[in-house]
Amino acid sequence: MLLYSDPVSELQKIEFDHHLIARYSGKGPRYTSYPTIDRFNDKFTAQDYQHILCQRAPGATTKPLSIYVHLPFCSESCYYCACDKVITQDHTQADIYLDYVIREINLQADQVSHRAKVAQLHLGGGTPTFLSDAQLKRLMETIRRRFDLLPGGEFSIEIDPRTVKSPTVALLHELGFSNMHITFQDGDPAVQQAVNRIQSEEGTRRVIEDARNCGFSSISFDLIYGLPRQTMASVQTTLHHALQMRPDRFALHNYTHIPERFMHQRHIHQEELPSPEVKLEMLGNSTKQLTDAGFVFIGMGHFSLPTNELAIAQRRGQLHWNFQGYSTYAECDLMAFGVSAISKVGATYCQNAKRLPDYYAIIDSGQLPVDRGLRLSRDDLLRRSIIQSLICQFELSFQPIEIGYLIDFKKYFESELADLIPMAADGLLVIEDERICVLPSGRPLVQAIAMTFDRYLRTPAEAGASHSNII
Repeated sequence: MLLYSDPVSELQKIEFDHHLIARYSGKGPRYTSYPTIDRFNDKFTAQDYQHILCQRAPGATTKPLSIYVHLPFCSESCYYCACDKVITQDHTQADIYLDYVIREINLQADQVSHRAKVAQLHLGGGTPTFLSDAQLKRLMETIRRRFDLLPGGEFSIEIDPRTVKSPTVALLHELGFSNMHITFQDGDPAVQQAVNRIQSEEGTRRVIEDARNCGFSSISFDLIYGLPRQTMASVQTTLHHALQMRPDRFALHNYTHIPERFMHQRHIHQEELPSPEVKLEMLGNSTKQLTDAGFVFIGMGHFSLPTNELAIAQRRGQLHWNFQGYSTYAECDLMAFGVSAISKVGATYCQNAKRLPDYYAIIDSGQLPVDRGLRLSRDDLLRRSIIQSLICQFELSFQPIEIGYLIDFKKYFESELADLIPMAADGLLVIEDERICVLPSGRPLVQAIAMTFDRYLRTPAEAGASHSNII
């Protein structure tokens, strides 16, 4: 049933060809950064990051900031999860952690020579709403004291509808949040039991209604396919019920089973997982359900209403892809706070210490808690811009790249263009004289197309880390 009837642009049309997807959907990075996180190293230090922040001088060309705060606590472990988190029932730990996060916010803000403006803010986890209302207010008061949050900015938070009550939803909107991210893996009780996350549809619906009544402008729904005990019918029913809640965005995530890396996944029985063929059917059917309901494909498993800010930004060529997913604020510098959080400022990335004791110890020493990072080369920046363009716009014009980086695109990327010829022959894309255009059948595989331009994957000796399946 068509729930939303706004027009879909040619850019946002999608074709789900099972045979092509099965052929090309191997393992690969999601490109929340380029180079990817496995390329970070300890040669990039806290002093390097401090120097980069100090160089961020005010001026007419200085873009507003994006801010991310990692809040790692969860009351219990969801067996499917692959996030950096801390499982505890002791909410006093959040007070201690918040003390250190506020100290880090002050340490970073002290390095910037001016009061920076913020256009995007995201609280992620873990479970950000593990924090009490008072703790959330304290965090936001600190951020507002050190930064200017711009009116109309994209301020989002991940919430757990199992624990959030109506007064907290109202408080979040009062604190300035406009976007809400909700996870609802599967409505089947057998699946919920298998992944240790019992979440009622009624409770989830109530939170969405509260958010709408308070004035949240965008609600995102995260669904996971490939979970234990999932069936085609359970995924279809879950998505049907989710559509009735009328969110603005959907993200379909592929469950990756890596029990040797994530110990809690050992509670999941391999024999209860759907086969790769069934998972592909789940994704194909879900894609059809969403597009039939009027949602447009943004890319990388993300869908939105044509009238949502993400779809509008994509049509305008202003979409960006980062650690928090798709964003309407292209190329903002990102200052991140909290354990394991990743910042992107200028031509650098850096990641904080990943263990709480290390994070606390470094801040106690008066230093920025940087554990590792990377200073991007000219080639890194060039390839990052190409990957961003493909993932966000499904096309790449050669001329702006040639002007910006003073290269002959076809000579510089002669090998890459040759590698794209089989994809072009399969109908995934077209290579024209001055551009590459990803076709509707190639859009579900844009990650595989982007991988062609990843220099680190082109050298077997440097291939390094393993990645999850694209689909």
